Amino acid sequence: MKFINDILKIITEYGSSYLTGAGNTLLLALIGTVIGCIIGFAVGTVQATPLPEKGGKRVLMRIVRGILRGYVEIFRGTPMIVQAVFIHYGMFYMGLKPAIWFSGILVVSINTGAYMAETVRGGIMSIDQGQFEGAKAIGMTHNQTMINVILPQALRNIIPQIGNNFIINVKDTAVMSIIAFMDLFSIHKSVVGSNYLYFPSAVLTMAIYLTMTLVSSVLLRWWEDKMAGDANYDIVNTKDTLAQTSGLYRAKKKEAKR
Repeated sequence: MKFINDILKIITEYGSSYLTGAGNTLLLALIGTVIGCIIGFAVGTVQATPLPEKGGKRVLMRIVRGILRGYVEIFRGTPMIVQAVFIHYGMFYMGLKPAIWFSGILVVSINTGAYMAETVRGGIMSIDQGQFEGAKAIGMTHNQTMINVILPQALRNIIPQIGNNFIINVKDTAVMSIIAFMDLFSIHKSVVGSNYLYFPSAVLTMAIYLTMTLVSSVLLRWWEDKMAGDANYDIVNTKDTLAQTSGLYRAKKKEAKR
């Protein structure tokens, strides 16, 4: 069959190139997602921080929030492909000579950070207000409360969205071909430019993208389950003699039988 022969021909002649492109795609998506999450946590935390009651700090906080809000709206409201052209060729226009990898990571990170900022802000706001008040009651500062109490819970709540952003980045990095980044889609365009086998190459490229996203989904679900922990905790080995008599102890085996 001609289709099968064309697929085998592409794999034989350009298989290593497709693998290189897939590797570049995964690496760019991973680095961009990690840096984007760091940006998102920083921006989202600032946006969720209560304003001081009065004084210069309140004015300064409003200005900072306005700038961060503008960043979020701009990068959520424009396509990544336009952002790539704007940032990469904009740096050239200003006399800089950025490497392709630098521009690619910068674009994906900033774009992801804008989306993660709103996710983090929502995750923080979803935490019960009583936990803020409880931490304050035992003498914890706002920073201590955020680091030790609120952000760990917010992180667990938004893990699905982090995974979703990673999978989106795996697919959306295809737009980096506009700045000559050699991702999987760029390899596809190079191959069809030399042999004109558009459809067989497209099928192979889609299969590779699908494999990457499916495997990523499985790994992310496993990570999510690990982060969630057990529904009930066996504290039979605790030294607290009041633990079992207080009714806090529930053995996992007992819960499983119910």
